[in-house]
Amino acid sequence: MKVIIIDDDPLVVNSLNMIVEANGIEVLATGNDGSDALELYRVHRPDIVLMDIRMSNINGIEATEKLLEFDNNAKVLLITTFQDKEYIESALKLGCKGYILKENIKGIIPAINAIHSGNMVFDSKIVSSISAKNTTIKLDVELSDREKDILTEIAEGLNNKEIAEKLFLSEGTVRNYISLLLDKLELRDRTQLAIYYYKTR
Repeated sequence: MKVIIIDDDPLVVNSLNMIVEANGIEVLATGNDGSDALELYRVHRPDIVLMDIRMSNINGIEATEKLLEFDNNAKVLLITTFQDKEYIESALKLGCKGYILKENIKGIIPAINAIHSGNMVFDSKIVSSISAKNTTIKLDVELSDREKDILTEIAEGLNNKEIAEKLFLSEGTVRNYISLLLDKLELRDRTQLAIYYYKTR
């Protein structure tokens, strides 16, 4: 597995570099802002981008959006000290594959491995933070197998077209299922559906 590391704090870059390489993961390059992330991704095409959020010039959220415009298969793991709800929701909506706090050192390698395997990873503190503010969890709602399938794919970051192709459905059918899920679970958007999944799986 190969990664690039983007953070404006040299100490963080060095620490992440050591942790990652000690676990047999190759660090192709490092950078200190979002513009570096874009340039280095184009040059190296890593499996995963480890990136801070608050950086000068182009921040991590903006860089993630640009990376996914360039390559919608790009896998980004945001590593940050900030639990700001707005950042987390932006990351989810963009299709970021993971969001973990820097203090969770032990969780970084498992998060990288999970994302490389095609899963999404969100720090438990982050999930609790969002759900506490945004989501009333309804545990007594029965979902059909197909609704559960749709919910799982949303949580994994797939868009409607990708879900339709994976589950052999039309995009219209997928949209209908998502509308039903939102109504049934009394949620507002895909972000809350993803959080619901992670809180109840």
